[in-house]
Amino acid sequence: LPAPLAGVASYHFGWTDAAGRPDGGPTGKALRPALVTGCAEAVGGSARDAVAPAVAVELVHNFSLLHDDILDGDTTRRHRATAWAVFGSPTALLTGDALLALAPRALAEDDSPHLATGIRWLARSTELLVEGERADISFEERDRVTLAECLAMAERKTAELLACSCALGALWGGAGPERIASLRAFGRHLGTAFQLTDDLLGIWGDPAVTGKPARADLACRKKSLPVVAALESGTPAGRRLARRYTPPPDGTGEETPGELALLARLVEEAGGREWAERRAAGELERALAALEAAEPAPEAARRLSALARLACRRDR
Repeated sequence: LPAPLAGVASYHFGWTDAAGRPDGGPTGKALRPALVTGCAEAVGGSARDAVAPAVAVELVHNFSLLHDDILDGDTTRRHRATAWAVFGSPTALLTGDALLALAPRALAEDDSPHLATGIRWLARSTELLVEGERADISFEERDRVTLAECLAMAERKTAELLACSCALGALWGGAGPERIASLRAFGRHLGTAFQLTDDLLGIWGDPAVTGKPARADLACRKKSLPVVAALESGTPAGRRLARRYTPPPDGTGEETPGELALLARLVEEAGGREWAERRAAGELERALAALEAAEPAPEAARRLSALARLACRRDR
């Protein structure tokens, strides 16, 4: 990357501070590249052979994070200021664009016979991710969003890239169509469970652990899965939540901790938390069943199962 954008990317990845000095602070989970290399090993390939697609999916993911922080107005990620809050929206936006442009270049470094297929899959996954992000934004402008719409949005915005990660790993590992399809399904169900967990943490996560403000999703009136489940519950608590779940009069999204705590309690009383936890557990079980259907190598299967459980039972 050009020097100015490289510095922003390095800061975003957690490698350096805002002045460009080495920083040993928290970094991302690297879930998607781990799925790529794990799925390559699961079908008899090697992690080393799958480095190129692993890098490519992580670049796409971080492009989406840089843009997402701007769109959501989030000023904190991983316990420090987001890139746009430090360097400004235009520079952070362009850095995200540059990371996206690097993704196919990373794939091309491999000179793999699967290159054309891999680029096509990654491009389609990115298109769906953007569609999901657009849907997520549009929900904020609507009074009512159905649970089916919200689940479809989560599948595009989050699950699709995890599914693509698993499919690319299997492809680079030499798998045939059936095993690739099973591992793609593994990633898709895992991605939905991951998003449900993320939405739960957005309301009930500990800021000291998540690195994000308390109940940030409620403060901006995000129609996350637990919230929509509560709003659709038909319960007294759900109806109370609907009356209060409108932007604050001043449009700042800043409210007292007491008001946000009330909203969180209403979501829980309306069954939104229980529904999301139950659905996440179900999606995880479906993911593990799809993994088993791929007939993975035993050691790789053990690691992928552990990774999936960790991703869905995390606290950040």
